[in-house]
Amino acid sequence: MCDLSAQKKTSGYKSMNPDILICSQASNSSVSSWSCVCWLDPVGLLPDQLVLLLEHLLEQKTLNPRTLQSLERTYHLPQQDAEVRHRWCELIVKHKYTKAYKDVERFLQEDQAMGVYLYGELMLSEDARQQQVARRCFELTKERMDRSSAEVVAEMLF
Repeated sequence: MCDLSAQKKTSGYKSMNPDILICSQASNSSVSSWSCVCWLDPVGLLPDQLVLLLEHLLEQKTLNPRTLQSLERTYHLPQQDAEVRHRWCELIVKHKYTKAYKDVERFLQEDQAMGVYLYGELMLSEDARQQQVARRCFELTKERMDRSSAEVVAEMLF
């Protein structure tokens, strides 16, 4: 966790919500990278607020695996609604957070309609392990998918 008093003194910070503080490192008066994310009161965030937070984090070039682990534990992301879990899975794929690939697999199996985009992300990553996750999930779910979605995913995978 961040030392808020030290962060406020030593770096720029942006408050997205009274309950969240995202600290940043400044470089030549422009933000170069996010150094930490501090959660002050995670209990009060609504799903729409979580979606906004995750979308903001998706814009970041890199995230530390510890930050992703903290997000997962603090906000219980695998237990959230489909919109939140979809953004969570996008973060997992983008940052190759292998410890949470099980969440991607679960999402692809349980939310097939929303998973089409995620299949594309897995294949575009050119990461063999992520592509294997996509192919394995498709084999498990293709019979339960609607026909048009299954055709689109099959084209992406093969």
